[in-house]
Amino acid sequence: MIRVGVFGAGGRVGKLIIDDLHHESEISLSAVFVRDELDFSIDPSVLVTNDMATLLKSSDVIIDFSLPDATQQLLECAMKNPKPLVIGTTGLDAHQMNLLKMASESMPILYATNMSLGVALLNKLVHTAAKTLEGFDIEIVEQHHRHKKDAPSGTALTLAHSAALGRNLDLDAVRVSGRDGNIGERSKDEIAVMALRGGDIVGRHTVGFYNDGEFVELHHTATSRNTFSKGAIRAAKWLVGKGNGLYNVSDCLELA
Repeated sequence: MIRVGVFGAGGRVGKLIIDDLHHESEISLSAVFVRDELDFSIDPSVLVTNDMATLLKSSDVIIDFSLPDATQQLLECAMKNPKPLVIGTTGLDAHQMNLLKMASESMPILYATNMSLGVALLNKLVHTAAKTLEGFDIEIVEQHHRHKKDAPSGTALTLAHSAALGRNLDLDAVRVSGRDGNIGERSKDEIAVMALRGGDIVGRHTVGFYNDGEFVELHHTATSRNTFSKGAIRAAKWLVGKGNGLYNVSDCLELA
């Protein structure tokens, strides 16, 4: 039985991971990390701790859906106590991404801004479409609930990266995330990523390829956060036993 530690247990997805683990036969919850007190009931056999080293030692794999600063602390601790990590935290800055890559040299890490099967496939389709539909303008729109803190979403940025790779472009050089005023015409290589926030939208991403006389739009809509929790559990089962390195959901699903 694979023992799972959950980091970010008090978050929306963290709680779903704990619930979904009850229905698994090959993997079970061994420990959860909380900074203060757990605000919901949990099986008394599960270790509740505020010590990261203890969490790591009590688990075969960690699933992390927390905040960027918390993920950074987890990575720093894991580099002293290597353990397979499944990380779904979004909004990581450049330093935290570099730290993640450095940590993957001493442990297997699966990092994804979205754990769903549909988004993994969408990334592959976006790369193919960007490469094939030469000359089409690329616009990405993402929609999320009013409580989401980072914008654009990590998923939208990953989709933009897939599009940029398909065009052999540097995303940082061509990305636009806002338009206002008399800014002139759209540039040829521009990849726009726009964010909408409102209500309780779990997540919706649209990648459009627009040309004179025709356009193609690819959509993905998440209707339940269980999409992310179940995807993370699937990834955790796959990651245990893998060699050191940085993996993504496409690796897990053999889509690459």
